[in-house]
Amino acid sequence: MSDVRVNGVDQSSDQRGERELAPGATLLDVVSDVRRDVVALEFPLGIPGAAKALSSRARLVSQLDGHLVPRLRMLSTPAVVVVAGSTGAGKSTIVNSLLGTEVSPASVLRPTTREPVLAVHPADGELLADSTILGTVRTVSHERVPRGLAILDAPDLDSLLSSNRETAERLLDAADLWLFVTTAARYGDALPWAALERAKERGASVALVLNRVSAERLSPIRLDLIDRLKEHGMDNVPLFIVPDAGPHEGLLAPLVVAPIGRWLHTLAGADHARTIILRTLRGSIAALRPWLSGLARAVEEQADAADTMREAVLGAVPTGFTQFQATVASESLAAGALEARWAQILQRDPALAKLSIGRRPRPSQRAGRRRDVVLGELVTDVRQVAMASLRSAAQASEAAISAALSGPGAPEGGTHLLAECSGDVAAHRERAVTEAISGWIAHARQSIENLVHGANADADGRAHPGAALAVRGLGENGFLALILAATTGIVSAHRIADALLGPRAGTLVADLRADLERQAQHAIRAEGEPYARYLSASALADDAVIGLRLRLAELKSAAR
Repeated sequence: MSDVRVNGVDQSSDQRGERELAPGATLLDVVSDVRRDVVALEFPLGIPGAAKALSSRARLVSQLDGHLVPRLRMLSTPAVVVVAGSTGAGKSTIVNSLLGTEVSPASVLRPTTREPVLAVHPADGELLADSTILGTVRTVSHERVPRGLAILDAPDLDSLLSSNRETAERLLDAADLWLFVTTAARYGDALPWAALERAKERGASVALVLNRVSAERLSPIRLDLIDRLKEHGMDNVPLFIVPDAGPHEGLLAPLVVAPIGRWLHTLAGADHARTIILRTLRGSIAALRPWLSGLARAVEEQADAADTMREAVLGAVPTGFTQFQATVASESLAAGALEARWAQILQRDPALAKLSIGRRPRPSQRAGRRRDVVLGELVTDVRQVAMASLRSAAQASEAAISAALSGPGAPEGGTHLLAECSGDVAAHRERAVTEAISGWIAHARQSIENLVHGANADADGRAHPGAALAVRGLGENGFLALILAATTGIVSAHRIADALLGPRAGTLVADLRADLERQAQHAIRAEGEPYARYLSASALADDAVIGLRLRLAELKSAAR
């Protein structure tokens, strides 16, 4: 905290600080890089600590934008002393009394300070011309403002108006020195200590005004307040006591605010103001390091959580494939509607059933054209059955993923990941299932075409005679339907294929079953892709923290 004392300034400490900080282009560059990297931080996983990290990031960016970056760019401007406090603490009255005239409205009506007022010495006005703080305040010129200082009367930190509270917090971020005003009746409230802790966190220089203290309560309150400051590690904070003036309007007696005025004048002048600026800069930059370290830990926690979630998802995905593989292996894919549909076809075409008697028939092309249409419809049925079975298997994987991310022993943040990805899973699944079964049927069609035309011919290089015969008697779609029906587990279809192709039928069916499993495995793996895509964000990479660690090292080096 600040080395300022009520009766003066420890100049030697500030001179040492100026040499140590040595602010300049290099430090400005580093702080600007820090800002860029902090703004880019993301914490996409809803794990414990993520909300705190987001809040910390927002407060750090506010501190960088409101004070550090502008101040490093404009070291020659007056030091900004923000007079802050809670409603009714008497901030405006103290500011007006210090200047001997009313520059900021003060009354019993709340909120009083609707518009922040910045008082500056006439000779310092031009120095503030480019200051970023001017866009949010009303500036007044006054001879009694100490040279090198600008006194800012801020809105109440606990104002009923949210816009006032936000402005007060923004102005505090821009301050070089906080003059915090509280009262004998309210100094124990949470607000003063939260504000002081905030100042300590960002390394700001602080002074405290205890207003409206009655003579009989002065000693115990002063001792209690000093003890509280020590407990918070803030025993070097200068403390000013303003006695209770009773009900009144207008300015306080000059003698009452004289200690504050004398203290401000000890800080006046370009050199002393620069000392204040440097002290707060030094404290703010020192405060950046633990702040950045905390954010770096949060980034690492996100990456670790992503690894854990990724493992949970990968471990759950195979559940559906195991189910589908068992269905194919048991030849039960056709059980139910598909078998019934095949039975209807055989009933309508008894000659087709006779093809399984063990000799190669010589069906006519006319019969082949008719069967091409009838059996061609079976291809659609096979497609629908296979898609339904694969969809069910994929849903089993989805259920397993859901259990792994939200059930007993689930990783922290798993339910948040489920919520983030659930909208993509169903659409992604339907696309993957459709592509898998379409790919399988396309592979079957190509395998049959190769068999018919010789690409997968027997050893002598000729096309399989049974395949050509099958196309003649069944049609291309009919032959495809027959092979698909055999592959799904319809025994009589397999027998007909054996009669037409001999041993080649078994090889073809085995190949198509293997391809169906390959296509299904690919589709079911896609159940994990929405999660994998979400977890592959650069913010969750193992090296996502490298930038912050580099900024920390640069900051430490530049501030020496």
